[in-house]
Amino acid sequence: MEEEARKLFEEGIRKKLVSPGKGGPLNFPNGTKVVFHYRTSMCDGTVLDDSRTMGGHSKPMELILGKKFKLAVWERVIITMREGEVSEFTCDTKHTALYPLVSQSLRNISAGKDPLEGQRHCCGIAQIHSHHSLGHKDLDQLQASPQPLVFTIDLLEVLPPGSFQLDVWAMTDEEKLQLVPQMHEEGNLLFKQGKIKEATDKYYNGIACLKNLQMKEHPGDEAWIKLDLMITPLLLNYCQCKLLQGQYYEVIEHCTSVIFKYEDNVKAFYKRAKAHAAVWNENRSTGRLR
Repeated sequence: MEEEARKLFEEGIRKKLVSPGKGGPLNFPNGTKVVFHYRTSMCDGTVLDDSRTMGGHSKPMELILGKKFKLAVWERVIITMREGEVSEFTCDTKHTALYPLVSQSLRNISAGKDPLEGQRHCCGIAQIHSHHSLGHKDLDQLQASPQPLVFTIDLLEVLPPGSFQLDVWAMTDEEKLQLVPQMHEEGNLLFKQGKIKEATDKYYNGIACLKNLQMKEHPGDEAWIKLDLMITPLLLNYCQCKLLQGQYYEVIEHCTSVIFKYEDNVKAFYKRAKAHAAVWNENRSTGRLR
């Protein structure tokens, strides 16, 4: 343990054991799935994120090791832990520079949005040095003035490779592309059965898969357009679900983005008009963008 702590310290990470885990040291080969709660704090104690309260519900983080998660330091510290252990890791700025982007994605997920919403078509390093707002004042401040952070990790479960079904985000690009039509069909079936919430989730997952692939293409290129044409019907189905759930402003936003690209999309105009009418924007319910 002392040798392990020394290595971490040399890397700019200070570990403080809060509660010991169970069993002996673990092996963490690539492909291992780790499930954990996390709390991210500034060194003055200000809490930025807490997986137990984010989005109004408690949902642990899941990572598959070796998949090059953007915040590499989480993988580095977790492999020093035991199942059931709770530890605090104070990490130097060199390990935390990309945290604002990671936090933005995690907050989007907790709010039911696209994890990549608000992120430009560029690598994380380029964006972190840009003046682009992340949509959260605390993250903008952290992006402008990177500093050490304290990650409190509660390691709940460690699953060896092959003992679980891959989550969508952990799939290869080819696996994601093959899965989308299946999710589309499952969403349609759930919708017909009146299971609107479940259908919404299916459509959202399909959109997230395609958006993830689209981010790797240059906007306007053939591959980007092909993916966008796959996203559009899923997005309109998603909007239909949101209409039924009374999420009118979200419907207006999404349909407007579709109309901006595809001015002849009648379904987008129709759904947007219904949403405008529902919130009494009658003078805008049928108009085209000018």
